[in-house]
Amino acid sequence: MEHIEKIEMTIASLVSQAGGRVYYVGGCVRDHLLGIENKDIDIEVHGVTSEQLTDILHQVGKPRSFGVSFGIYSLDGYDLDIAMPRTEHATGRGHRDFTVFVDPFLGTTEAARRRDFTINAMMQDVLTGEILDPFGGKKDLADRILRHVDDDSFGEDPLRVLRAAQFASRFGFRVADETLALCRTMDLTALSRERIFGELTKALCKGQKPSTFFEELKRMDQLSVWFPEVEQLIGIPQDPVYHPEGDVWVHTMEVLDRASAYRGRTSSPISFMLLALTHDFGKISTTEEIGGRIHAYHHEKDGLPLVEQFLRRITDDHKIIDYVLNMVPLHMRPNMVAYARSPVKKTNHLFDMAAAPEDLIWFSMADRPVFAGTEAFSGDSGFLLERLRIYREMMDRPFVSGKDLVEAGIAPGESYSDILAYAHKLRLAGIDKENALKQVLAYAKKKTD
Repeated sequence: MEHIEKIEMTIASLVSQAGGRVYYVGGCVRDHLLGIENKDIDIEVHGVTSEQLTDILHQVGKPRSFGVSFGIYSLDGYDLDIAMPRTEHATGRGHRDFTVFVDPFLGTTEAARRRDFTINAMMQDVLTGEILDPFGGKKDLADRILRHVDDDSFGEDPLRVLRAAQFASRFGFRVADETLALCRTMDLTALSRERIFGELTKALCKGQKPSTFFEELKRMDQLSVWFPEVEQLIGIPQDPVYHPEGDVWVHTMEVLDRASAYRGRTSSPISFMLLALTHDFGKISTTEEIGGRIHAYHHEKDGLPLVEQFLRRITDDHKIIDYVLNMVPLHMRPNMVAYARSPVKKTNHLFDMAAAPEDLIWFSMADRPVFAGTEAFSGDSGFLLERLRIYREMMDRPFVSGKDLVEAGIAPGESYSDILAYAHKLRLAGIDKENALKQVLAYAKKKTD
C-alpha cells in the first residue's frame, strides 16, 4: 500500500491527534495480503465526528461533497475513497434502496459486519499497520474460502450472489457451504442488468478461471434468471469423436478458460470472452442424432437469435453486441481454412468479414483443444497468422475507391454500391489498382448499359 502521495498518512495523523483512528478497508487489505496490486484505496475514519473530519480534510486538500449524507468523502486530485463507519439496511429490492446510518463511534467490529465476505471485512491501521480481523478473514484467505460475514446483511443484497461467484472466479476460491446455501435462497430478479454485467465483466476479464463463475452459479441454482441460455447448454450431447470432453456445457466452460489466456491480446477482452461464452448457443436448437452420430448443423448461424437475446438482456453496448453477432457465425472457419490450407483469396475474404480478425484467430485457438492454452503457436495458428499478415499487407496497398470512380466519370447511382463491392472483391483477390480499375470500369459499363 505504498503510494506516491501519502495523503492517507497525513489524514490518519490528524485524525489520531483528534482522538480517532483511520483504517484501510475492503479489497485493498485483501489484495495487500494476497500480494496483488490494487489502486482502489478505501479508508474508514473512526472516532471523530463528520464536522471534525470535514475540517481535517480541508487541512489537506479540497473535499468533494458527494456522498456526505452517506458518510462518504473524497479529495480533489486523489483517487481515494474516505468513509465513516455506517450500517445499511435494505428498504427495496435489487441492490437499489438502502437506508444508511452513519455512526463514527460504531466500533470496528460492527462497522465490518456490513461487509460481504470475511476476506473483505479485514481492516489495517494506516499508522501502525495492525490488521484487525473480527470475522476470521485471514484464515479464510489462507484456506481460499469465500464465507459471508452476516446472514442478515448478506441476505439483504442479492448482488452478493454474483459477487461470490465472481470472487471465486477471480481468486480461485471455494464458496463455503453455508454461503452457498444462503445464496440459493436469494432472489436475483430485481437486480439491474448494469450490476449483472459489472460482475460478469470482472469474472470474464479478471478471473483466473472464468468458468468458475458459472460453475458456482450452477451450484447455487442461480443460472436461470440471468443466464438461461448458458444453463440450457447442460446435458446437450456432442459427437465424442470431436468432443471427447463431454456435453456443450463442459466444452463451453473449457473454451472460456482457454480463451482467458488470449483475452489480453484482443481488441476488446469483454467482447472476446462473450464470444467464447455464446459461440455454441446454436447447439441448443440444432443438435440432433443422424445415423448414429450427433450433429449440430448450422449452429453457428441458427444460434444468433439466442445470442442476441442473451446479450441484450445484460447490456445495451452496441459495440459489444455487434462484435459478438459478427464473430459467432465465423467462429468455425479459421480452423476449417487452416486445415484445408485454403488459398489466400479465401482467407482474405474471411478476415475481411470479421469485426476483429486477429481476435478470431485467438478464439480459434481456444476452441480447438490441440492448440489451446498458452503453448507456443505452431501448425495451424502459424498458418492463420501468416495469412492475416498477407491480408493486412494487401489492405495497405492502393485500391479503387469511390473517388476514383467519380474521376473516371461514374456518378453515384443505383448500381454504385454493386460497383464498389466488385472493386473490393478485386482488392481482396490481390489485383493491383491499375488493373483493378480497368476491370471495375468494364464492370460498371456492363451494369449501366
